[in-house]
Amino acid sequence: MNRRLWTPGNSFVWLSGGALALSTILVVGLLLLIFVNALGFFWPADIARLALEGNVSILGQIVERERVPGSDNQYRIEIKQGNRDVTSADFIWLDESKITQREYPPEAAVLERMEWGNAYGFVKRLVRGEETLAEGSPAVRAQLPILLQAAAERRSSITKLQKEELGRINRQKERLRLDLVKYQGSGTAPPAELIQKNAELNQAYQVIEAQVTELKQAPTEQVVLELASGVERQVQLSDIARIYFPNDLSSIDKLSIYLGKLWEFVSEDPRESNTEGGIFPAIFGTVLMVILMSIVVTPLGVMTAIYLREYAKQGRFVTFVRIAVNNLAGVPSIVFGVFGVGFFIYFVGASIDQHFFADILPTPTFGTGGILWASLTLALLTLPIVIVTAEEGLSSIPSHLREGSYALGATKFETLWRVILPSLTPAILTGVILAVARAAGEVAPLMITGVVKLAPALPLDGEGPFLHLERKFMHLGFHIYDVGFQSPNVDAARPMVYATTMLLLLIVVVLNLTAVILRNKLRRRFASSAV
Repeated sequence: MNRRLWTPGNSFVWLSGGALALSTILVVGLLLLIFVNALGFFWPADIARLALEGNVSILGQIVERERVPGSDNQYRIEIKQGNRDVTSADFIWLDESKITQREYPPEAAVLERMEWGNAYGFVKRLVRGEETLAEGSPAVRAQLPILLQAAAERRSSITKLQKEELGRINRQKERLRLDLVKYQGSGTAPPAELIQKNAELNQAYQVIEAQVTELKQAPTEQVVLELASGVERQVQLSDIARIYFPNDLSSIDKLSIYLGKLWEFVSEDPRESNTEGGIFPAIFGTVLMVILMSIVVTPLGVMTAIYLREYAKQGRFVTFVRIAVNNLAGVPSIVFGVFGVGFFIYFVGASIDQHFFADILPTPTFGTGGILWASLTLALLTLPIVIVTAEEGLSSIPSHLREGSYALGATKFETLWRVILPSLTPAILTGVILAVARAAGEVAPLMITGVVKLAPALPLDGEGPFLHLERKFMHLGFHIYDVGFQSPNVDAARPMVYATTMLLLLIVVVLNLTAVILRNKLRRRFASSAV
């Protein structure tokens, strides 16, 4: 039995199987680490009040517990105490030996603020100026939902007026300014229509600005919060995204808050240096960039493979081209990024600006980073993958399909279009799957070709020409890098890194699964393909 088990052939089988099992365990462990830390970030954890020696009290969320370095039986805990504008530190470490009492008061409140992170304390009163609207935790909690909803609607109205209405007027004024510059340069007086339109835009801008000012200055409610130290402070309801009392919530209530925070994460804009809020612009930018890259790289890679396999005369030159393509697959991605900056931005983009946007130079339009140049750079990066995959697909198509087509009188192009390409489709999709998986996680070339920390506007919107290829964009990979390595608050940023990583993995999986399902359907349709 042992002799058959350890024969030369079987030993390599066991070695390969063991390596595969170890790799699977490592991958599954990594995924579990990411998903557990990411999904746990949104759960409304209980709030503890800790009494320390010297009559000191701290209120916050227990984040981590570990052994004190250099000791055997002593432990310390990390507390997220929030109130960064008061304490100057979100997180602190406490030795458990110094904690004299630990309790979870049901009236402890969590205030998720638009700025300065979370605030922890005890809600005492609701006031509007000098008027007290409610006093005591039960009365305040009864009125909070309605007042918070009104504050959210007012905040949404201000954001809409500033980003949409004022943004639209600013863009119209900029185009009008460029038109007026043309007349000033030629020495002729601008038409009265342009002057009148400029006055109308200025008037509309002042009206909307007055509306924004009125909304901001309208009397708003404040919640009086008592901190763990006993100090009271007022917080504007318009500055609060959510208030809840985690120690007094049922599992269903916590699940409701959990799902709400998950939806906010995927649908809202980021705030607080990208460490809080949502990441919708990064999701949108990543998906749009991948789509644009796929639109470019797929036909280019397939046509190159078809030429090399079907039309080019096989010889040293074709062999050299194949070697060059294979070597390109191993070139570091930052090299492609440098090429994208030098060729696409400084050469092609600058030429476009000189011919079509000369009026606004030296301010560049296409002569700077944007989603178009980033997509083209990643298309070049993933082009060798599509070429090699498509060529392998072409080599695996049975020769009798070509011969049968020729025997029926079809030309070479008709054979290629009606017989070869349909059978090649599964291989093309395989190349696209690999290209998407490679491009979605790339960061280095994007950092110098158009990605930014925070984009003021999406590349796709409802204003003509709708798809703005010159705009900069956000990307999940760069968001992970920025939050994980550039954030001044590392402890607060760590959960956001896990959550963004999880979302990036899910997007790649969804894109790949879509392509895999489509490929399998085509494989069943073209059963003759051996791809």
